[in-house]
Amino acid sequence: MISYIRGELAAFEEDKVIVDVGGVGFGVFMSAQSMSLLPQAGQEVRLYTYLNVKEDAMQLFGFLTRDDLHVFKLLIGVSGIGPKGGQSILSVLSPDDLRFAVMSGDVKAICAAPGIGKKTAEKLIVELRDKLSIEDALLHAVSDRESDVKGTASPASGVQSEAVQALTALGYGSTEALKAVKKVEITEDADVETVLKQALKFMTF
Repeated sequence: MISYIRGELAAFEEDKVIVDVGGVGFGVFMSAQSMSLLPQAGQEVRLYTYLNVKEDAMQLFGFLTRDDLHVFKLLIGVSGIGPKGGQSILSVLSPDDLRFAVMSGDVKAICAAPGIGKKTAEKLIVELRDKLSIEDALLHAVSDRESDVKGTASPASGVQSEAVQALTALGYGSTEALKAVKKVEITEDADVETVLKQALKFMTF
């Protein structure tokens, strides 16, 4: 299993990049969204990877963060979605956008990915809803130093979670509530009421 590769970004191709590692060029498939965030060719990169072994080929899929890789693995665990399908979804939705779509049942957003139909999107939502949580979506808005090494939610993300629940109780959609709360700058002494008031400023009617 190749956990990650680090080397010089040698070239961009249509759906993959070539990374030179000690004189060997590795072809790594990536989503369009991730490729757009890479530096220019010639710079050093580190990509977290997933090796897909087929009867006639071995394909290496690359991701900028461990979270991207984690979400990809959840996607390909859904019946009917292979590595290419998972990559297609992550080309139009960031991991957090996907979390929002799953938790709010937004079939249309998931169907925006090439090759993903309504039935597949509905199945994805059903199978991943219990594997994703509000805390997952909020965790990355909180500084790494506020979370332990296991990646569990910090107290700050717990306050954010309660604020999201309060907004949905007020009648706002979960996707809009999540996005609004993520825009709020969280301080160490922030409470739910403070976060809620700030988040309301970002809500649209």
